[in-house]
Amino acid sequence: MGEPQYLRYPLLPLAQSVFTLASPYTDKPAKHQSLETLQNAIRENKMAPLYHYLSHPQTGKLNASGEGSSSQSPVSSRASTAGKGQSPFQLLRRTSSINAPSILGVLGGKTDSSVGLPWDEALYKELQEENEKELEAIQKEEDEAVEKSGETEIASVQGKRAEYYARIGDKEKSLAEFEKLLEKTHILGTRIDIVLAIIRIGLFFDDKVLVKKSIDRAQQLVESGGDWDRRNRLKSYTGLHLLTIRAHNLAAVPLLDSLSTFTSTELCPYSSIVVYATLAGAVALPRRDFKTKVVDAPEIRAVFGSASTEDRLAALSGSVSAGPGAESGVDTPPVSKPGAAVNLTTLGTASSSSAPAVSEEPEIDFTPLATLISSLYAGNYASFFKALATVESDFLSRDRYLYEHKAWYVREMRLKAYSQLLQSYRVVGLDSMAQSFGVSVEWLDRDLAPFIAGRRLNCVIDRVKGIIETQRGGGKDGQYNDVVKQGDQLITKLQKYGQVVRLRGSERS
Repeated sequence: MGEPQYLRYPLLPLAQSVFTLASPYTDKPAKHQSLETLQNAIRENKMAPLYHYLSHPQTGKLNASGEGSSSQSPVSSRASTAGKGQSPFQLLRRTSSINAPSILGVLGGKTDSSVGLPWDEALYKELQEENEKELEAIQKEEDEAVEKSGETEIASVQGKRAEYYARIGDKEKSLAEFEKLLEKTHILGTRIDIVLAIIRIGLFFDDKVLVKKSIDRAQQLVESGGDWDRRNRLKSYTGLHLLTIRAHNLAAVPLLDSLSTFTSTELCPYSSIVVYATLAGAVALPRRDFKTKVVDAPEIRAVFGSASTEDRLAALSGSVSAGPGAESGVDTPPVSKPGAAVNLTTLGTASSSSAPAVSEEPEIDFTPLATLISSLYAGNYASFFKALATVESDFLSRDRYLYEHKAWYVREMRLKAYSQLLQSYRVVGLDSMAQSFGVSVEWLDRDLAPFIAGRRLNCVIDRVKGIIETQRGGGKDGQYNDVVKQGDQLITKLQKYGQVVRLRGSERS
């Protein structure tokens, strides 16, 4: 089907820079670095529409007056997500940012304007003039193609216009041009590439409804005969979208599957997809799958387990562990050093094209994530709680895809740890459990109470005796309770049936 097209724009890292600039959880050095990156990209790519969208004094999203306005009303947004059939993507209702699609929608209006993007009217007009010149040149090229060339050349120029609008950050015009191009394109691979470009535009501006619809469309195209590479790309796109709508149980499988064949570098760096897959798998997978697909996954151990290339290659060779602890019953990966992640699809190759992919990876300290998954599986809950707090501050609070659901994620991970400990005991002392988690008895009591009240944990707390008693749902006690409950329901139904029969008999007489 040919090489993938339209992969370069929009520049998704710029959306992360905008998030970092406006987030209240990022420090000043990170904000200043993001501001410099954003300003350089706006000047280099002549991004007049994006500059206006972000920085205009009245409507700019980085201004307090501009944030809160949206291109889609909550009513139309909710209506567009409704459908007759049940779909995993209807989980959009779990995220409040669908009501107001915006590049900063995940922040919920809680922005930090201490470091802002200043508005320069002269610069904006200069960028506008450059945009008009480029669009005029594209129009002239299209007119020549219409006169002298065929449909292929005309479609190529139209694709150049759509890609240019995506490059300068004009959402509405880029979507309109890609839709026109999609209608005139009959090559399946190119049609898939166009839809993937629309998905990235939706991700850039955090339009989850647009992303959901486009993923459905891309899935239909891929199932009609898409090639291997595009199928794998769509798998990464789908997993990332499911992560943004808090469907981690559905996101875990495609994200983990994409690790060994990841090529969607236009979507995010390989290090980011490793982080997303690890976080989704940790909260969603049962213990056995968590062990095989996350804790012992060669792709994850190659990144988390060691900073040396030799250990990464050892993990890829199929061995269970890339470091010490491979022979023990509970694998504890060695602490990783801060460094750049390596894309495993290019590791060990001698091609020159693999070098830029590695060098472009950001330097990330994976130690908190490595500690999180190893301590959860090993039952080292005090270490797990500390790692979870660090993961929240270093990963969940600083990533635009993870930020919106960080409170939910931390709560679910605490619940998972509590369930894992309690299912091994019939009775646990409050003091003993508090010591295991490294917290006070009062804090543990307050944290367990909502889970017990919501029936997320089958246990009761006896503060007089200072114990937590687990209520087993299985075994003979559970079977007995089921028989009593079902028997009572059966008796009620028989009584109602008997009343109906007696009434009909009296009618006959």
